[in-house]
Amino acid sequence: MLRLNPSFDAQKDVVASILAKEERANIGVLEPRILSVEKDGGVVYSWRGATGTTRIGKYDPHSTENKLLYTFDKQVCVSSCSLNKEETLLAVSLSQSTHGAFKPVSKCLTLLIEIHPINNTKVLKAVDCKVKVQFLYPKTCRTTVLESHLLLAAEDGYVDQYHITLTRQEGYRVVMQSPERLSRERVAEDFSWVQWDSDTQRLFYLTAREKHTLKCVQFYPDRNFETVFELPLEMPSVSSVASSMRFVNFGYDHYQDSKDEGLRIEVFTSLTERTMCVCYSPPVHWHKDATYTIAFVHRGCSKTFTVSLEKGSAPANLPTVHPIFIHLDYYIVVYLADHFLHLINCRQQDLLCYSLFLSGADGHIETLGLGREVVSVSGSRLLDVRAGTMYTMELNPDFLLELLSAARPEAQRLAALHCMLVYLQPNPVMELKIINWISENVMSFDAFDQIQEFILASLYRISYQQCVSLDKLLPYSCVFEKKELPVALTAIPGVKCTPELLCQPIIKGKPKSLQGYWEELQLVLERMRYFEGVPSPRFRTSLIKEDWDRFQAAMNSEKEKSPHCHRQIEENTKKVLSMVDTWRLDKRVVPLFQEEDQQQRVLVSLMVDKLREHLNKHLSRLGKKKIDLLVVNYAAKLLELVWHVLELMWQKLKLGPWVLCIQEQGSSEEWAMFHVMLRILEATKGLCLPLPPGYSTLLSVLGVRCLPQHTFLQYVDHGLLQLTEPFVSRLMTDLDNSDANEQLKFSILKRLPEHMEQRVSQQWDHPIISACISREYVRTLLEKYSENRDSALLDCGKSCSYPDFLPLNYLTKILWNREEQAQNPFEEQENVDVRFVEETALKQTQIKLDFEVK
Repeated sequence: MLRLNPSFDAQKDVVASILAKEERANIGVLEPRILSVEKDGGVVYSWRGATGTTRIGKYDPHSTENKLLYTFDKQVCVSSCSLNKEETLLAVSLSQSTHGAFKPVSKCLTLLIEIHPINNTKVLKAVDCKVKVQFLYPKTCRTTVLESHLLLAAEDGYVDQYHITLTRQEGYRVVMQSPERLSRERVAEDFSWVQWDSDTQRLFYLTAREKHTLKCVQFYPDRNFETVFELPLEMPSVSSVASSMRFVNFGYDHYQDSKDEGLRIEVFTSLTERTMCVCYSPPVHWHKDATYTIAFVHRGCSKTFTVSLEKGSAPANLPTVHPIFIHLDYYIVVYLADHFLHLINCRQQDLLCYSLFLSGADGHIETLGLGREVVSVSGSRLLDVRAGTMYTMELNPDFLLELLSAARPEAQRLAALHCMLVYLQPNPVMELKIINWISENVMSFDAFDQIQEFILASLYRISYQQCVSLDKLLPYSCVFEKKELPVALTAIPGVKCTPELLCQPIIKGKPKSLQGYWEELQLVLERMRYFEGVPSPRFRTSLIKEDWDRFQAAMNSEKEKSPHCHRQIEENTKKVLSMVDTWRLDKRVVPLFQEEDQQQRVLVSLMVDKLREHLNKHLSRLGKKKIDLLVVNYAAKLLELVWHVLELMWQKLKLGPWVLCIQEQGSSEEWAMFHVMLRILEATKGLCLPLPPGYSTLLSVLGVRCLPQHTFLQYVDHGLLQLTEPFVSRLMTDLDNSDANEQLKFSILKRLPEHMEQRVSQQWDHPIISACISREYVRTLLEKYSENRDSALLDCGKSCSYPDFLPLNYLTKILWNREEQAQNPFEEQENVDVRFVEETALKQTQIKLDFEVK
């Protein structure tokens, strides 16, 4: 699961260098012991010389060179050591043995040594308790710093800071100025646990009073420091289970008692993730369960996990051990050798299924076997103190892919998929493997839909990289769209989780100093308190469904939309499509974005409107322009993502332009493509997400090639396939008029809305269609004629029945109305010469028939 890459090996990087520089007779016993790892990555170590000396050196990981810092002329026990940034001062804490006839005056001697060049040595402490030393590494723009600052942490429960002023002599010698009068300040006192964070220059400590309070001291480049953070914690008493002070990241004491019965505590912070996690666990006894707690300060809650260990899996005489806590920014890794590995999600704490729990062989790390003394080092590194080896760590993507197999529990499959999509930020090779896995397991799982998860998790990762404030507002999983959470995702077999709320942390300090991490953490805590009082702050795509159904009904009934609504749809869609990445459009093989596709344009616009409204409600501080850009980019990335999946599948199946020809039968590769596209349609339809314009047309073309006609029509009737106008037009023109094709065309025309049927039917060269066109044409002409002559001629309210032949119907209506308007010749008329009228009518008839010239 974890891939460990050696970054430092004492045997290879130190011993080989010493053998090359010195004569073997003068080397002595080459047992280099790592003393500390400084902020710049340098490893400070010691080894015993041939003449009873003790030497201290430094390994530079950047130049891969070793440098001798200081030599004691006798064998000493170095329990703590630190080198200042300029490599001019060395602070050393020596443990003095209490065995033998004569006991030393003090157990611990702390020295401050000038090493550029080797010169004076000052005794800082000579006490009967352990003392740890650590130089500060302040960020400064000055190239030459003539001041160093040293932390001295004593087992008696206090930390002092020494300010050491340096001066340059003879152009190169750097010595202490007034070493007898070094100024110092008390940083912290009355604590039972202390941790140094070299990367951020922070000191965490836990007060030893009845109610434990975690405090943090931040050190600044201008030699100032202040307590910026306090958090009350409910945890087992540290002093009751441990008789000695616990130091974390203050170097590695090879002479202390290895028996560890105390409570192990570690604090991890991340600026990129804006998180703070406090991890602690009591020692694990092999015949009992393992318990560990992760306090997610940025989430305001803690979770205590209790893991049932296999009884009798280890001999009864094995010593107690602690789980190892490893920080990977997005995850906290809890590892207990030969038992389990728990990958705990620091950002998503809604369900256990977004954390990955592995036991047995799956959770075993060969390098970190039982009995190893391993500690976590800043920068996602592990140090095997006894072996003298340091490792960088990363998750193994190949192993995560194995966890997607059908034999795995669905909770593991979901956690592995989420990890690869959100945390690992897949490269093209891994992305192709994930898409291949989806195509091979295309049917939805019982507990979650893998295609929906792929889409939402990918969009969440992309959007979070653009604006971390979207963390609590955008959907990251399809599970929460379900009405009821699947049982398979709510629990882990053998693991009990007990959540609790944390006390409200206090962030103190001057406003100017609260920058960077502390400012971000304060914003996170404020947003957390806000969202606690907001029902359903995370955007749900189901909010679009009601408006989408209403739009569909209006489009099918050909209701006229308001000009404002139509203009808004066009503006939203135009913005989204302009953001779609088309820089390699000439190399794209899937024919999308080549038609209007009004339904998808409406759905894109609805999604933009709803998401914009949601973000403006909860994240108004970003401003409307920023929110509008985020929303438009979210919709554009969705269309790009679907397009990219289809491109990879198209290339994998080696499909070509012939797929668009509907006259031939589809191949097995086309059927596979059709099946994947159908599942993508089903997944996006379930979330009410838009698809790229042209998707429905391409799917229908594949459907008519791959499916029998009656099955194809059933897919249409059940809403799985959509009869778009470009598809129907192509069907009418490309298919011949065989009996089967005629039946298919008529069946499709019957299923079209009336307004679309009138447009596309004219493209089919068929006698029946021609007759329909002629009938409609005559009807149009007669309507125009009747409207021009007399609008009252077409009285549709008459209760007369006519044959179903439009020309005859309209001619009958016209004659009927003309007959009613004409005078009745049989009614009596005064002063009418009937004979004259008859002769005149006969004369006019002859003229009309060309029998007589007028």
